[in-house]
Amino acid sequence: MSIEAINKPLRVHGHQANRLRVDRIFNEAQHTDDPLHLIRLFGLSPRTAMKYIHAAHPHRSQSDPIMS
Repeated sequence: MSIEAINKPLRVHGHQANRLRVDRIFNEAQHTDDPLHLIRLFGLSPRTAMKYIHAAHPHRSQSDPIMS
């Protein structure tokens, strides 16, 4: 299936596939604070998984000099 075949019906309703994916990852991050879960489920890099975890749980996040 081509990207256009996926995106065209979504655009008709005002959606974008990449935006839906971002929303889905963020929603999953809100339900867990386990970056390994996000890495395995969505194929994210460790750095990206941590960014989602920090965004979803800002009150729990502490500055990590390695991830900065």
